Amino acid sequence: MAYNRKTYRRKRIKMRVRKHVHGSPERPRLSVFRSNRDIYAQIIDDQNGVTLVSASSRIAEINEQKITKSEKSVLVGKQLAQK
Repeated sequence: MAYNRKTYRRKRIKMRVRKHVHGSPERPRLSVFRSNRDIYAQIIDDQNGVTLVSASSRIAEINEQKITKSEKSVLVGKQLAQK
């Protein structure tokens, strides 16, 4: 069976970290995914299995601006904090 080494390695790292990191209602977990163009962030409560808040750089007010990915990530963080 052929597989992508980069994807396989990323999945193994994620599972190794997730063994030790658990979100609770008092202290939820922050999950961040970076693609080549966008950034996505979620705050997750693992005990109840729900996503409390999510934000991404794909919303119109961030996506329309001509800024770098680093600047987009700062705006996503501010958007996540507001919610």
